[in-house]
Amino acid sequence: MCGFLSPDSMDTEAGLFTLFCPKCKTETLINIEHGKVTIIKEPDAKTQSR
Repeated sequence: MCGFLSPDSMDTEAGLFTLFCPKCKTETLINIEHGKVTIIKEPDAKTQSR
């Protein structure tokens, strides 16, 4: 840390956040609180085509 950030910005929570993977084209809903990441919703399993 450079020391320029205020203490408030260090305690900011992201809340619900959507992550997108461009490789597999899936979205995952996560929650970030106090530096801990919790997965709220994972994508459904897809069937493999032959």
